[in-house]
Amino acid sequence: MSNEKVMKKAKEIIKNHPIGVLATVESNAPHIRYMAFYCEDSEGFTLYSATKKNTEKVEEIEENGHTSILLGYTGKGLNDEYIEVKGQCRISEDEEIKKKIWQDSFSRWFEGPEDPNYVILAITPQTIRFLNNDHQQTEEVTL
Repeated sequence: MSNEKVMKKAKEIIKNHPIGVLATVESNAPHIRYMAFYCEDSEGFTLYSATKKNTEKVEEIEENGHTSILLGYTGKGLNDEYIEVKGQCRISEDEEIKKKIWQDSFSRWFEGPEDPNYVILAITPQTIRFLNNDHQQTEEVTL
């Protein structure tokens, strides 16, 4: 599968199933949690997720930016297509990205896109694995 097709298919899965699992590294062990992910078409292929600045995940990412994300599985059956994204994560306080990602539902946790405690996790994928891909074998693409 070409990189262009991979990105298009992965973006479609993310758009249709934005809630996924984010794994970070905590004391040399996996630490996972559910997060909402966004992928802006104009940004190439970077995954974004909003979080508070003073969280464990921010500390973990600052120490070790390696991450793994699972997206797309709906739990409706064993044949649900989903993706695993492995990549590098960084903390972004870029005002433009914060405004693009902002959702009204975030007002539960933040005063607005200018809130200094509102930061973005920016994940640059290194590999994407497609699983349960129309009953085909797992497909992995390195970006």
